[in-house]
Amino acid sequence: MKVSTDKFKIEEFLTRGVEKIYPSIDALRKKLVSGERLKIYQGFDPTGPYLHVGHAIGIRALRILQELGHEVIFLVGDYTAKVGDPDKDSTREILTDKKIKENMEGWKKQAAQLIDFSGNNPVKFEHNYRWLSKLKLEDLIKLMSHMTVPQMLARDLFKRRMKENKDIYLQEFIYPLMQGYDSVAMDIDIEIGGADQTFNMLVGRDLCKSYLNKEKFVRTNKMMDAPDGITMSKTKGNGINLGDTAEEMYGKAMSYPDSAILNGLELLTNIPMDIIKSVGESLKNGENPMSYKKTMAFEIVKTIKGKEEAQKAQEHFEKTVQNKETPGEVKSQKSKVKSMNIIDLLVEFDLTSSKSEARRLVKQGGIKVDGDIVKSAEAEIKITKEGVLVQRGKRQFIKVVKV
Repeated sequence: MKVSTDKFKIEEFLTRGVEKIYPSIDALRKKLVSGERLKIYQGFDPTGPYLHVGHAIGIRALRILQELGHEVIFLVGDYTAKVGDPDKDSTREILTDKKIKENMEGWKKQAAQLIDFSGNNPVKFEHNYRWLSKLKLEDLIKLMSHMTVPQMLARDLFKRRMKENKDIYLQEFIYPLMQGYDSVAMDIDIEIGGADQTFNMLVGRDLCKSYLNKEKFVRTNKMMDAPDGITMSKTKGNGINLGDTAEEMYGKAMSYPDSAILNGLELLTNIPMDIIKSVGESLKNGENPMSYKKTMAFEIVKTIKGKEEAQKAQEHFEKTVQNKETPGEVKSQKSKVKSMNIIDLLVEFDLTSSKSEARRLVKQGGIKVDGDIVKSAEAEIKITKEGVLVQRGKRQFIKVVKV
């Protein structure tokens, strides 16, 4: 495979959406312009069923290197997910094999909207179960010998836990070593990941020096919060998910605060940075942000779903939200029962992916039945032959009809 040294694409990879590059941007630039074919990856633990646009930041960076002719790996952390990357506040639940399999079932299809798993230079879809499950105790002891307790406790979230007198479990110490070993097992040249993964990726950088005597570069991505102002999470399911419909994506993007417009344009669209800079100047001068937010939403959907889907999503938003109309065509669902608990109804007809998500939406006032807000998770919804109109947020409608 011939490698391209296209300077524009290389600079885009080195600068757009980048938090920091280790050991330095100049060192990685030199490596990329050398023409050497490099091996790059980003890993994703299947702790939830949906990849989100926060992941898309890294996946889009992988796409650039794929187009340049490098070897790119999309790694599913189906073994690291057993431990779970330590959460900011608490120890993660240890997932079962069944749950991990369920969570990652649709990932390849979701990621394929942004990268190519076929063609002349296909991205490899890999699983770290393949090598981590084969580690023996003596291998694990050797791996642990490369890290000290003070080094591990230097991690910000562990410092916070210690300060708040919260437990830190031993398997949480192993996680950064397991992620780091992925780079060794695959003989990686560059790892990409969110800025919240910096510690783990740098552990992998140290392990590559120890095990392989080679330099591994690390590109950390800027972070994009969810519309609710909290970091997007597969576990919480609070982001713009790659499995969402175009209409859902557009509507969620429009629910971002105005302050997120520039970040969204940079991280999630292909709009040139000089244009984004001029948008920033216009906003600073007091221009109405609505048109720019609609541009952001349109371009996010266009990047993932294509221009035609983005146009349909924008038309739907303008009709149902800006003009406050119920869509002309509402999907009908059939029910054999005369009534159903609202939580069961939302899950049964795919308005939510889980009962916990349904309860959260009801608590937040995000569910309406025939135009009235549902105020209790215990509410029983009467289902008639004429049908009841169930609405999630401002954009999703279904009619449930008794048969």
